Amino acid sequence: MNKKSYLFLALVAIAAVIALSACGNNNNNNSSASSSPSASASSSAAAGGEAKAITISAKSFEFDQTDIQLNVGDTVTLTYTNTEGNHGLAIPDLNVNLKNGESTTFTVDKAGKYDFNCSIQCGAGHDNMTGTITVS
Repeated sequence: MNKKSYLFLALVAIAAVIALSACGNNNNNNSSASSSPSASASSSAAAGGEAKAITISAKSFEFDQTDIQLNVGDTVTLTYTNTEGNHGLAIPDLNVNLKNGESTTFTVDKAGKYDFNCSIQCGAGHDNMTGTITVS
């Protein structure tokens, strides 16, 4: 083999390691909080809703909750954890993006459906990691 062949094989091997490491077990217990959702951050008493604590956990290619029901005015403290693999949780319409061990608090101020998904490319089942928050 010539030098170009060795270089090509080395690059392919590095790319394979990077791609496969995305699904590795990375349980960094980050305790940082994200608190910039676009939903209003008013208090639940002023909005007339309830305070709710929700924890969503993920393991290989699935969330433990995929259908969450809320009411307009609910103030939610959302915590996200990985139980297996390396995943994240994004709710684009609420400007939420959490990694393992992170939490955020937001108030849902309008009715609708808010889709969530895995925010870290994690392998073959990544596209199946979805859910919906329904606010009525």
